[in-house]
Amino acid sequence: MIDSETLTGRWDSSYHAPVMVEEVVELFKGSSNVLDCTLGGGGHTEALLVAGASVVAIDRDEAAITEARKRLASYETSGRFRALRGNFGEIDNSPELEEARFDGILADLGVSSHQIDADDRGFSFRPGALLDMRMDRRGTGTAADLLNTLDEADLSHIFHDYGDEPRAGRLAREIVRRRQRKAMHVSDDLVDAIRGAYGARTGPGDFARLFQAVRIAVNDEIGVLERALPLLRDRLVPGGLLAIISYHSGEDRLVKHAMREWSLDCVCAPKQLTCTCRGKALGELVTKRGLKATDIERTKNPRSRSARLRAWRKAA
Repeated sequence: MIDSETLTGRWDSSYHAPVMVEEVVELFKGSSNVLDCTLGGGGHTEALLVAGASVVAIDRDEAAITEARKRLASYETSGRFRALRGNFGEIDNSPELEEARFDGILADLGVSSHQIDADDRGFSFRPGALLDMRMDRRGTGTAADLLNTLDEADLSHIFHDYGDEPRAGRLAREIVRRRQRKAMHVSDDLVDAIRGAYGARTGPGDFARLFQAVRIAVNDEIGVLERALPLLRDRLVPGGLLAIISYHSGEDRLVKHAMREWSLDCVCAPKQLTCTCRGKALGELVTKRGLKATDIERTKNPRSRSARLRAWRKAA
């Protein structure tokens, strides 16, 4: 096992502090051709390159690709690293990856530290931050657009399903009421609506959870993951490993259920007398339960506290 003191913090940059790098490197030990679906600041990619793998990485965010290419320039020059702009949920539409197969695929579903810290990206609830939240700025539909146009039922669905908010309807009504007087434009507008709905005692934990819900909706993160899972599974060579780090209960639930279903010999209805499905497992679980960041890492990087890492290996 690689020493945690060696890896914890070693791969951090001013752009992002990647989580669970030690665990990722250990899982991909022996992999030679890895797809990093969420390049971010390049921390996971660099660790895998140092471990000996060649890496193709994709990301929606042009700024992330620019920063990572600077960091990993020597590996790009040597031909061991390549960065592509794109959405891992649309991997089959990428001409550069048309025939590509990998013995390792990684997806870290979190938002980079830089994205959260940059006020012009709109992921933060710091005062004055724009309500944008688009991971890919080529896309339309900012957080402000969503909050100003969706009806009460749709807003309630976002806060309930993506924010685990039991009083989602109250917040949805408050937003609709407020936007009739003034359109929502900056983080303060949503923070004030949250306080208006739930009282002045609401704090950073509530804001973070509900802003995250809006971000998930803006970027269709649950839908992207749902579409991506079978695509990524099918891009693995026999014996290849898929590892996914999630930060939201809905994401983790999707990953857990998919990997468990792929690991079953039979997926027919329980009362069905004769098996008519595939009749054999597509692979096996590598992590029986989601792995969590170590106490050392959670102390050093609070954003790792909600991280869950699950891995699955395709049948040989």
